[in-house]
Amino acid sequence: MRFDVVVIGGGHAGIEAAWIAAKRNVSVLLITSHIDFIGQMPCNPAIGGVAKGNIVREIGALGGLMASLIDRSGIHFRLLNRSKGTAVWGPRAQADKDRYKKFARHSLENHPNITILQAMVTKLNVFGEQIRAVILDNGQIIHAETVILAAGTFLNGIIHVGLNSFGGGRAGEPSSSGLTENIRQFGISSGRLSTGTPPRIDSRTIDYSKLIPQHGDDDPWPFSFFTKQKLINRITCWTAKTNRITHQHIIENKGNTFLYSGKTAGAYPRYCPSIEDKVVRFGERDGHTLFLEPETLEHQEVYINGFSTSLPFDIQEKMVRSIEGLENTKILRPGYGIEYDYFQPLQLKSTLESKAVKNLFFAGQVNGTSGYEEAACQGLIAGINAVQNIKGDPPVVLSRDSSYTGVLIDDLVTKGTDEPYRMFTSRAEHRLLLRQDNCDERLMPLAYKLGTVTQGEYDERQRFWDKKRSIIEWLYSIKISPEAFYMATGGNIQKNEIAGDLLKRPEVGFEEILKGVARNVPVINEAEDIPQTDRFLTLGIESDIKYEGFVRKQFNEIEKLRRFEDTKIPVGFCYDDIPGLLTESREKLIKISPDTLGKASRIGGVTPADISVLAMYLMKKNL
Repeated sequence: MRFDVVVIGGGHAGIEAAWIAAKRNVSVLLITSHIDFIGQMPCNPAIGGVAKGNIVREIGALGGLMASLIDRSGIHFRLLNRSKGTAVWGPRAQADKDRYKKFARHSLENHPNITILQAMVTKLNVFGEQIRAVILDNGQIIHAETVILAAGTFLNGIIHVGLNSFGGGRAGEPSSSGLTENIRQFGISSGRLSTGTPPRIDSRTIDYSKLIPQHGDDDPWPFSFFTKQKLINRITCWTAKTNRITHQHIIENKGNTFLYSGKTAGAYPRYCPSIEDKVVRFGERDGHTLFLEPETLEHQEVYINGFSTSLPFDIQEKMVRSIEGLENTKILRPGYGIEYDYFQPLQLKSTLESKAVKNLFFAGQVNGTSGYEEAACQGLIAGINAVQNIKGDPPVVLSRDSSYTGVLIDDLVTKGTDEPYRMFTSRAEHRLLLRQDNCDERLMPLAYKLGTVTQGEYDERQRFWDKKRSIIEWLYSIKISPEAFYMATGGNIQKNEIAGDLLKRPEVGFEEILKGVARNVPVINEAEDIPQTDRFLTLGIESDIKYEGFVRKQFNEIEKLRRFEDTKIPVGFCYDDIPGLLTESREKLIKISPDTLGKASRIGGVTPADISVLAMYLMKKNL
């Protein structure tokens, strides 16, 4: 057997890697430990959120699969941060986890360039520092031009419930042994990380009269730019709260967890902590909010979001039943912790290709990230660049000012991680540019060039962009009188004002501007036909105009930094030749081997003074 791209793992990173590579007309083999679990959601079956939702929309704009999958399988949709500026809005949806898996598998199975194989990979065949093949546990050799490792939490995975531990990649599935040790032979170092899940409970044993409902949006916003059907909320989620009794059970028994018993060497996620960790770290709080989220339409499982735990089963029962509304609850699946191998992402290029082994890519939790969305965007970029290598084309690297995906990957390959990495808006210094409503304008031209969106899809979005630009031009071509503005908004202006400038005011919306234009008395230089818009167009127009000044300032800053950012550092550059570098900086630069000054500047421990010394040296040597 011989394939252009072999993807190891059928989780969210593996799905996107296989899908995007196949769309570029190469042969793809997806190897998974269990075909029925392709697209499995072992933690909360939810997609999106603040910053994470932007990543999903970026995946969709680049031709990936996750955005359309969640639109098709979603059962509860909410747009988060609506009370704040549109730059930090975040779409989120609860999925029917069974339908999500079904749609993911169906998409992959029905792509003519994708073959799926249920097997376990135990070794990689590397010759001359280049990947050549993968070897299965049955001894079969599969030849590959490129390989993408997207093994999630399966590498030497150990599951912990209380002080009981057993091998597993996730509940009900075996771990993968031997592959980490094989990869280490190529000079690639590994570490250990940990994460966990909460118990699932029977919805029929919940007293909903004591809980607070959390309804979805009346008219949900889709993730995919090409979703045409109206999205429907099919469930209600609920909120509950822990209390002092819950906390007492935790404090008295925390020594019975792998986290506090010293049984684990893996760092736990700081930003998605277990309930034990929350109670220990924030002991002054009377309670922690929990979200009860149904997992499917057909079954009774409810996920307790915010209640991740690895305490013994009997203690989990006491904890759950101490919560108001859950006094008689039955646990269907206990929560558990899991510890697994990952590979330090400092060993990767910005394409997610290994620096040590050519044509070997890493994506997802094996790079130290947490979250379905973070995994999926890495799989997509690894898949794109695997094909770039096969075709002999230049690498595709997304910049920090182009996408949250670019921020995530740049953080990983320049700063590394010693705990599961999660995306936040605060990680993106250019987040005003990276809104969820403009992902298509930022990234779809690249997708069209790569062939991952069709001509028809691209033309459809171009018509949208053209209409938005024409309406913005129209707004700057007309003026509104004080009378019209007062009648439309109740606000006051002293003289005739350009409509586009009025829209920059925080309290003024596009619809109010149109009302002002439509008044009989009020308009200076008569408006032609007032344009018709939908909510997507209105959002784009308002966001572009309201953020215009800030965006222009950011673009000016980016242009000033771009020359510095893109200054190349030659491959194999010898830092020992540069006098004046701090020893710590020299060691980190040698270890990480950044290919630009910009990446060098973001390495933890490398000082601005060292970057100045390096920049002057490169200029002096004309390198």
